This record gives sequence, C-alpha cells and structure tokens, in this order.
Amino acid sequence: MMTDHRFRPAQPLSKNRQRRSRHSPQAPTGRFAAGGLSVLLMLLLGGFASAAVAGEEPVNTTLLGNLALDGYDPVAYFTTGEPTRGERRHTLEWNGAKWRFASAENLSSFEAAPERYAPQYGGYCAWAVSQGYTADADPEAWKIVDGKLYLNYNREIQQKWEADHGALIEKADANWPAVLEK
Repeated sequence: MMTDHRFRPAQPLSKNRQRRSRHSPQAPTGRFAAGGLSVLLMLLLGGFASAAVAGEEPVNTTLLGNLALDGYDPVAYFTTGEPTRGERRHTLEWNGAKWRFASAENLSSFEAAPERYAPQYGGYCAWAVSQGYTADADPEAWKIVDGKLYLNYNREIQQKWEADHGALIEKADANWPAVLEK
C-alpha cells in the first residue's frame, strides 16, 4: 500500500499562535492582512471595535479577560527569575488591564511600584516596537535589561532582539508610545 505524503494533517496551533496580533512579525500580507479583521470586528461589534481601529491599547492584553501578560506574574520575573503564572485570587487592575500575581506579596510589590515591574512597551513585543509596530508577546520570551522587563513575540524573535538589544531598545524607546496609533 502506497502512502501519499503530500497531504499532512494540520498541526494544532500553539496557545501563543492562537492570539496573534494584527501586526505580528510574521503576519500575512495582502488585502485583508492588516485591516480586514478590524473591519469585520467593527461590523460585528459596532462601536466596540472602533477603538481597536483607532489604535492599540497601552497594555497588551488577552482578547477575553483583559489579562496583561497572559496572566503571568510580572513581579516573579524579578524575584524568581522565571515566568510564573499568576492566580485569580491575586488580581489587580492597573493601566486598563488586569494583572495577576503568584502571591499577595507580589501583588503588594507591584501595587507600590507598577512601573518598576510592568513590562516595557505595555507588554508588546520589544523587537516589533523597535521596528515601528506592535505585536503580541510570549511571556516565555523575556529578558531583564538594566532592571526593566522586555518581552518578545517568540523565542526566535527574542534571539534576533538579543543580538543587538541595546540599539533596538533605543529605537523602541523612540517609537513608544506613538507606535500605538499606527
């Protein structure tokens, strides 16, 4: 029996790929790539989608639940040195988003100094912001540089960013927050 290897079953999307931004580093091009989804949402949701067309929110959040960092604890990057899921019982609203924490202590630390722990560029991909647009970020693709947390779209983009992060941070700083209006 001969097997036809030209047809392979579709691979399931990873969690991060399911939440792709309209400006992802690998976004498709074409007539519907940038604006098609926004237009569709505007037609379906009326006024709710108009804010998305006008620009991005200052904090990158999940579509459902309005969670910053996909629910990861921003303080844990600094205290444990690794991404740590936050718990629903330790939730704080700040800068228009819900932030979760692994402990009450981490929540208190963030509440006292949110700018110290919040990721740069609202949690959008640092590489994308350096290139002049926003993209989702993977909480597992991160680095602390000079006491600031930076996230990237995925580990591949993270490696590209790390190769010249000093210059890319300067470019991103120059683009932020104007890049939200693009």
